Amino acid sequence: MGKAEEQRSDAAPGSIKAWFGQRLPEEWVSEAPADVSVDREEIVVVLTVPAPADLRVAETGAPEEDADRAARASALAGRIARFREETRDARIAVAREAEHRFRRKVAWGVRCADTEEVFTNLAVPVMTRLRQSERLVLDTLVDAGVARSRAHGLAWCVRLVGENADQWLTELRTAMAEVEKVRDAGPASSS
Repeated sequence: MGKAEEQRSDAAPGSIKAWFGQRLPEEWVSEAPADVSVDREEIVVVLTVPAPADLRVAETGAPEEDADRAARASALAGRIARFREETRDARIAVAREAEHRFRRKVAWGVRCADTEEVFTNLAVPVMTRLRQSERLVLDTLVDAGVARSRAHGLAWCVRLVGENADQWLTELRTAMAEVEKVRDAGPASSS
């Protein structure tokens, strides 16, 4: 297998996820495996850290008071901040390796109980060629105050489609994964 072919196969989402599964320190994945998502520009790694022991929600079924909710949210934010600070140097080292290997930026996040925070991730400019009627839709969102700019309006539209087409997008991703498996099982290119 040539170097270019090896680099392409290494950049497949499954290969990237497998690499992170073996590369991350064991203490980072002792609570749950890392959630690794991949697109053309970025790899987002979300790690799960245990909630502080004193935050175990009482199983009484009684509703939480506002003060209790605020204290819990603050404690979870503190736990996430502590993990972020304590692992910064090691995360940077792993990210550098991954960025060199896969030619994508790496963003990190943490999930703690029901709270998730992604630390730094890309806002990648997407080159689009929109027709006037499509630009008018974005301009309407801006004029109505729904979006701050055309770019923000486009992001809003993508989120809306994602929320309303979640099942369809899941089926599409599953089908694409099957195509990738069939392609990988086929004969290797001789070029």
